[in-house]
Amino acid sequence: MSAKDDLFAGNAAVSTPVEQETPSRAPQKPRSMPAVTAVSDDYSAADIEVLEGLEPVRRRPGMYIGGTDEKALHHLFAEVIDNSMDEAVAGHATWIDVTLADDGYLTITDNGRGIPVDPHPKFKDKSALEVIMTTLHAGGKFDSKVYETSGGLHGVGISVVNALSEELVVEVARSRKLYRQTFRRGKADGPLELVGDTQNRRGTQVRFKPDDQIFGKGAKFQPARLLKMARSKAYLFGGVEIRWHCAPNLLSDKDETPAEAVFHFPGGLKDFLAERLTKERRVVDEVFAGRTDNAGKHGSVEWAVSWFAGDGFVNSYCNTVPTPEGGTHEAGFRYALLRGLKAYGELTNNKKASIITGDDVLTSAGGMLSVFIREPEFVGQTKDKLATNEATRIAEAAVRDAFDHWLTASPNQANKLLEWVIDRAEERLRRRQEKDVARKTAVRKLRLPGKLADCSANQADGTELFIVEGDSAGGSAKQARNRSNQAVLPLRGKILNVANAGRDKLVANQQLADLIQALGCGSRSQYRETDLRYEKIVIMTDADVDGAHIASLLITFFYREMPELIRGGHLYLAVPPLYRLSQGGKTLYARDDAHKDELLETVFKGRSKVEIGRFKGLGEMLPAQLKETTMDPSKRSLLKVDVDESEIGDTNDAVERLMGNKPEARFRFIQDNAEFAEDLDI
Repeated sequence: MSAKDDLFAGNAAVSTPVEQETPSRAPQKPRSMPAVTAVSDDYSAADIEVLEGLEPVRRRPGMYIGGTDEKALHHLFAEVIDNSMDEAVAGHATWIDVTLADDGYLTITDNGRGIPVDPHPKFKDKSALEVIMTTLHAGGKFDSKVYETSGGLHGVGISVVNALSEELVVEVARSRKLYRQTFRRGKADGPLELVGDTQNRRGTQVRFKPDDQIFGKGAKFQPARLLKMARSKAYLFGGVEIRWHCAPNLLSDKDETPAEAVFHFPGGLKDFLAERLTKERRVVDEVFAGRTDNAGKHGSVEWAVSWFAGDGFVNSYCNTVPTPEGGTHEAGFRYALLRGLKAYGELTNNKKASIITGDDVLTSAGGMLSVFIREPEFVGQTKDKLATNEATRIAEAAVRDAFDHWLTASPNQANKLLEWVIDRAEERLRRRQEKDVARKTAVRKLRLPGKLADCSANQADGTELFIVEGDSAGGSAKQARNRSNQAVLPLRGKILNVANAGRDKLVANQQLADLIQALGCGSRSQYRETDLRYEKIVIMTDADVDGAHIASLLITFFYREMPELIRGGHLYLAVPPLYRLSQGGKTLYARDDAHKDELLETVFKGRSKVEIGRFKGLGEMLPAQLKETTMDPSKRSLLKVDVDESEIGDTNDAVERLMGNKPEARFRFIQDNAEFAEDLDI
């Protein structure tokens, strides 16, 4: 540890001393501390509490349904109807009945296969139904043999509903027999009973009343909200009919919710969207909609989108489960529409199409997206956001081809749509320009990093920020730059590897804080394209292994913290020379050893002795050399950093494997690729 490190380590361990008593005044009270309750110093095995069955759910309901508010209350309904929808999607149920009674009980019935009632092989004293209802992570959806796709994945949903219900009654009709079991607050009120024979009934019925001990007295289902949720399920799967019943006394005179209704929409999402946009002025009359039954090997996709003069929205679903926070399937949908419109612009030689972004395409679009995939991964039990990487590829592949055909099949509507989106893009750029003030004035007002040598241009267009390693390279770059549009930010050595560092370390890292501050656009969910202070961000590191390492760390930072900056085409790598070759009055520069050998064999072949100089780093280059080889736009080469969205899953895996916190993954990579390595004379 260096002396500097020792100093900081010492400071971290020193606390502020308590003020000392002086003759001139009374002793000062120490700072007040938060009040704490005294606890016993004894701590033994007797203090370890084991929560069994569904008790964890009742103790911490927020972990399973997101809270105990009205949204969480209605999430109970979502968990139960999702099971019935899984039966319908699997082809075993054709209708689902939803009934809200005036006593507060909600009943969901389907004509599917019915929950198994035979004894469970592991818990022989209990039926499979009782195991499912009283055990977390018990269900038939862990293996795709029973359900090819499903919304319930963790075996948690129905047991959570049971745990949080004052009473729950399950009836199952299987093999012409009717079975019933009652539960109270998650515990069986008795064994499964055979009610009798039934000739014309099959499937499962779940009748439950939420527990006011959990949700509070007076908590009750809202008919309008239940109706909306049930109706959306019918749109998501045209093969199911959903029947709605509500006690009339639960509906007020002002309530437009019907007491009885039947929902069946063979047209699916197209019907849903057309009805929702009935009163809107559309850009093109036709709704772009479609459905693929086998988008790739593991999923199907249905979509509908239309553009209108209003605020846009995208409602997405995975296996009929709403994903209000979007996720990977929405990302694929977005890429397909953006790239399709840009490609059509190139096809029609409309150069303005290059300025549009995903936000421009969707800012006035109404979109519906539904995907069915095997073993999806969600963020949290409430499934608000899809995290399955493959969903991006599945959605983009399905929508992109269809969108290309849709655009070329009707040039009139395609041109009208493209012009509309370009107008949105130009409006965005105008707003950005209106917000821009002279950069000199802005620099005086903004708190920019002290080492940043900013440019004098008034707008971001045409400007470049060079990120260099070290003050020495920074000094050369500052002298070599064009001050009007080129800025330089020196960094000290290797930056933090954000792929294996905690969020707290990232926030505390001064170098990354300086970089984010210089860019001005924020990071992660706070990223704002319009606030980016430079058009091009150029990583300019030494042309050696250490330089490549630093460049890798910076690319990882941008990929993790500002992926939209990369997607927007703003990130580049400079290509500085490693060698300077001179002979007589002729001087050339070589990128690497291979390039050097090529020049010696071609340009300098047969000549007298060639003087070869190797640059140890950018700081060793004269400003004129750095400008000539690396910073002058008319002579330099830049490598654009891009991400193939069709292989985003592979990219994520590669970043995690090579830059993540598992050294064994990197070791395996080195072993697997050792045969391709060459000895480098460095």
